[in-house]
Amino acid sequence: MPSLKEIKGRIASVNSTRKITSAMKMVASSKLHHAQVAIQNMLPYESMLEHILKSFLAAEAEAQSIYDQVRPVKRVALVVYSSNSSLCGGFNANVIKMMLSTVKQLSDQLGAENVEVYPIGRKVAEKARKMGFNVMYDQNEMVDHPNVNQCIKLAAELGQRFADGEIDKVDLIYHHFKSAGSQILCKKTFLPIDVESELERDHERDLTSNIATKKSQEYLKKHGASHDEGSKKEEAKPLNDNFIVEPDMDSVLSSLIPKYAHLMLYTALLDSVASEHAARMVAMQTATDNADELLRQLNLQYNKSRQQAITSELLDIVGGSVNN
Repeated sequence: MPSLKEIKGRIASVNSTRKITSAMKMVASSKLHHAQVAIQNMLPYESMLEHILKSFLAAEAEAQSIYDQVRPVKRVALVVYSSNSSLCGGFNANVIKMMLSTVKQLSDQLGAENVEVYPIGRKVAEKARKMGFNVMYDQNEMVDHPNVNQCIKLAAELGQRFADGEIDKVDLIYHHFKSAGSQILCKKTFLPIDVESELERDHERDLTSNIATKKSQEYLKKHGASHDEGSKKEEAKPLNDNFIVEPDMDSVLSSLIPKYAHLMLYTALLDSVASEHAARMVAMQTATDNADELLRQLNLQYNKSRQQAITSELLDIVGGSVNN
């Protein structure tokens, strides 16, 4: 059995670790709030652009652009989003696992030299280089400071290479932020853009809360339904769809679809950043809870050992007095 001094040292060590994990949880919670605000500020632009594209597609079903042309796939690029730091649970491990399986599958079909990786995040970039993948683009600062201009540059580069025939398909691998307690790892096609199917994808996000515990999520589901229904009724009315298109539909779509491509990359970046902070908040909360449980057990063990030592000393004193 460990001595009282050893148990006391372990209690002090766990207390120090608990302070760190608790502080990291609060920092992640604050960063998650800022990430949610960034997504919320982006949503009006996204909904308006979607409305315009849907209207154009309904008006001109045969309108085409160079960015939605499907051709035989000979070379593929993967844009993979991860974090720059660790301590966020299985966030990075899940992304890397999907990237490895996707690259292996594509390499078996097309050859390893025909698969390119565009890592956004230090963790996935390090893993891609370690595995010897064809790394084409590395912008780790995009994760720490999300900027739409960097996404525009990346989308322009990918779009130009797709238009020139250097690559035939581009896929995105990232976490879709559904709520603070749920982040969905997904892979979707970026180029060629299937606008109709893309506009029908799931947009469900909970940007009002950063509570990640299971009980809290169940409470919000039960008591937050009426609030959600009221907010849906207050949505703005759609714009008039009687557009006058000049010079022609194809030219307008050729301008709108690249803008939507920029938005897809930026949305994926914001979703990935919010998912990272949510995953780190959950991981640090779990670590703090485990530290609390460990402290409870150590304090119980310390008190038992101390009581046993006191009892032993009393028995020695009583025994000595009886002998005298």
